[in-house]
Amino acid sequence: MNLLRLSLLISLVVGAASGGAIVSIDRAAIAQMPAPSALPAASGATPAPAMSAASRLDVNQLIQMLDQNDVSGAIRQVELGWKYQFEQYYGGKFTLQYLEPEQIVRSLDRLHRSTGKKTALIYAIPTPNHLELILVTPGTKPVHHRIAAANREELLRVAKTFRTEVVNAASQPNDYLPAAKQLHEWLITPLEPALKAQRVDTLILCLGTGLRSLPMAALHDGQQFLVEKYSLGLIPAFNLVDRHPASLQGAKVLAMGASEFQDHSPLPAVPVELTAITRTLWQGTSLLNQDFTVANLKAQRAATSYGIVHLATHAEFLPGAANQSYIQFWRQRLHLTQFRDLELRIPIVQLLVLSACQTALGNPEAELGFAGLAVQSGSRAAIASLWSVSDAGTLVLMTELYRHLKTAPIKAEALRQAQLALLKKQANLNQNLALRTGDAGSPPPDVTVAGANLDHPYYWAAFTLIGNPW
Repeated sequence: MNLLRLSLLISLVVGAASGGAIVSIDRAAIAQMPAPSALPAASGATPAPAMSAASRLDVNQLIQMLDQNDVSGAIRQVELGWKYQFEQYYGGKFTLQYLEPEQIVRSLDRLHRSTGKKTALIYAIPTPNHLELILVTPGTKPVHHRIAAANREELLRVAKTFRTEVVNAASQPNDYLPAAKQLHEWLITPLEPALKAQRVDTLILCLGTGLRSLPMAALHDGQQFLVEKYSLGLIPAFNLVDRHPASLQGAKVLAMGASEFQDHSPLPAVPVELTAITRTLWQGTSLLNQDFTVANLKAQRAATSYGIVHLATHAEFLPGAANQSYIQFWRQRLHLTQFRDLELRIPIVQLLVLSACQTALGNPEAELGFAGLAVQSGSRAAIASLWSVSDAGTLVLMTELYRHLKTAPIKAEALRQAQLALLKKQANLNQNLALRTGDAGSPPPDVTVAGANLDHPYYWAAFTLIGNPW
């Protein structure tokens, strides 16, 4: 083997082990590289098992393992099976520092000590006859719950009803709360005694097909929404997440977007959104409309190490292959399979924000695109919307998000505080200090009128943190 290629491979693996990072390599590159078993293992690391078509999640085998109380074996099955599922969707391989279930437990414990936030990992796996839940918390053995009433058909039926009502800003609480309560009863209630006993404050959710586009923040226990109790994050698999906690203090933001489009509806509040973020709330650079190009993004990143990249534009996660989904730049669609071209990994982008996404809710392929956004883009984490929220709702939530990113201990908590500000009617366009002071300017009149009351879940529940929540 070429010595330079071997040296590069060793650097990638050791770098991943030290920072918990994931390196994505396309098929062409992989074809020239040795099999994973030939790579030297970093200290304390477990090489990822070789992947093949047999690595897809075998539900019957999973159920058998759980029947035998082999919870660790079931976690291993889910991690490798969903890794394979995402690789098949994206058409490439992800090299990673693989953690066994016992190592995941220790990793959560280390993250608790380093961040002060106690995180639990929840796997929710729909099967034809029931729902399988697995809870992993710091320093304890994983536990399993089987929810017999939530067979796949009934679970997805309730999930569809829930999504339909929540995305309708005119729906009433008695329209969406019954489904919100039922989903909470199936997905969260069985785990809450353990969550409360361990004083967990952050949930990372590893969800199966049909659940990845659920607005989990709006689940309800009869008294509170889930977001009122926990910071939340969505992950494709624990082993597909960069687990390195990072502070955003001192990070600069590159905010780009468009207010006018040829093939999409306009986003009239975007100029105010970009200015408020970069001049009032944060330090950074804003580029609008004709300056919103892939070339300019890469040029700006080459000149300055921006820790946050904010894209205020239409993005579509659609059914079908990954190349059907895209982010709309000024006169160019960047397809999901091209996200790596943004080169957000070097230097690493701590947070990618997409403020105007639309996802084909409930569609398996669209869910894979959404849930895998951080991995595919190369950023440590992403915040994106499951549906296209109104200009007023987006503008207020984004300004609240950047305000709380300055003080929150982790990114997921900043998003939670922003969502709570809308839910509890503590923020609207009239009360938004960032829009009443500084250089942001005033939103267009039609946006101002629409932004009076933003407590409905339609306005805040769409926004989801994907990837590293710390």
